[in-house]
Amino acid sequence: MKPRPVAKLRGALEQRLTAYAMAASASGIGLLVWSQPATARIVYTKANQQLQAGTPLPLDLNHDGIVDFLLSFTGISTYGGFGVSVKAAGTNQVAGYCQHLSQGCWASALPPDRRVGSNQRFGFYGDMVFGDCSQAKKRSFSSCFGVGPWDNVQHRYLGLEFFIKSKVHYGWARMNVTFSGSTVIAVLTGYAYETVPDKPLVTGKTKGPDVIRLEPGSLGHLARGASVTLE
Repeated sequence: MKPRPVAKLRGALEQRLTAYAMAASASGIGLLVWSQPATARIVYTKANQQLQAGTPLPLDLNHDGIVDFLLSFTGISTYGGFGVSVKAAGTNQVAGYCQHLSQGCWASALPPDRRVGSNQRFGFYGDMVFGDCSQAKKRSFSSCFGVGPWDNVQHRYLGLEFFIKSKVHYGWARMNVTFSGSTVIAVLTGYAYETVPDKPLVTGKTKGPDVIRLEPGSLGHLARGASVTLE
């Protein structure tokens, strides 16, 4: 039985992956060796990056050296306030919604297996969660509470719309925002995008013949060298 012919990745993506692979090799960092065929159309990058107060975390979904989104954590202040938010670069947008005027607008915390595409409402939704940590008398902060869809959640997804060479692409970023007593921890655990313009993808899909998996410490972290200035 003859093996099925394997189509090549789109030229631009193949060139980017090759360039990053060479950079990773030169720095002593190895890429995950994947067995998926080159017809894969979803690029998934595994991550484990905790947001640090006052230092926005750049997110480059397609590893082209251009920051697509910034994830930010406003640390617990003297009065206990904190917040987690996302900012889109340029005309990129985030899936979200607006409630009653008194409750504001939010970036959605999508569950697994949710379709991200033209079915979502995209906009400049930045707030994910904000809250406060109460302070018991003569003690340090003892507990925290939040307001918003990302209030103490795990394995939830930002739905993302961004542009590659003026064409719309969809992606997601998986995050945990957890409370532990007086500590708030926001962690990016992975992200993915669809290489075909205007084609939706499903949150949490990280395996299959149409998926390329990248290890942390390779392409995802190499993107940290990009500028974090958002226009």
